[in-house]
Amino acid sequence: VTWNVTCTYSQFLAQKTPTCCVSLSSFYNNTIVPCPTCSCGCKSNTTLSKPHLASVVPNPGKNGLAVPPAVQCTHHMCPIRVHWHVKLNYKQYWRVKITITNFNYAMNYSQWNLVAQHPNFDNLTQIFSFNAKSLNPYASINDTMIMWGVKFYNDLLMQAGPTGNVQSELLFQKETESFTFEKGWAFPRRIYFNGDNCVMPPPDAYPWLPNASSRHIMSPSILVTAVLSALAFLLK
Repeated sequence: VTWNVTCTYSQFLAQKTPTCCVSLSSFYNNTIVPCPTCSCGCKSNTTLSKPHLASVVPNPGKNGLAVPPAVQCTHHMCPIRVHWHVKLNYKQYWRVKITITNFNYAMNYSQWNLVAQHPNFDNLTQIFSFNAKSLNPYASINDTMIMWGVKFYNDLLMQAGPTGNVQSELLFQKETESFTFEKGWAFPRRIYFNGDNCVMPPPDAYPWLPNASSRHIMSPSILVTAVLSALAFLLK
């Protein structure tokens, strides 16, 4: 008798709630879009970890069972937050900063990996502080990149605290046909941390270009017409 066993990983079977979320910001807008509230589930007050527990070191119980993870109390309640910041705009290039923050007081992530999807990854010019490799899940479409830490430098994502983050910057060459900062194009389509799908903010919350607000402001021609109409009414 022979056996053919295929093992797959299911995020939905591994845990009931997500394990990471994404926040966004940009140089052209002061708004910082946070992770959605309760991205990774909200628990009762009795199970929330407090900020002063940062010094707690996890120890196995008497029965050898692992102590439940102590996640810092935040509005999103995620162990991992990935922040995507559109940092700079050059004539032929644009720059992004990625920061991964660990909010878990009881967990060091060794040999972590981050997968991001963005249409400009086919023109990634340089990446700083992380290793990177293109993935081609859709054959000819190259919009997916896997990133991981440099060995002995940032391949270990430390538990919550001053050293509980890793960061890198990505330099992209612009594609003149598709590049734009409008309608959230500069932000990732999807982000995965250690294989888990991270919760993204809703598209209507993304930072807008400053001129996008002009659609909510009365145009000069309409304003002049309104003023002239008011004067005509007063002179009657």
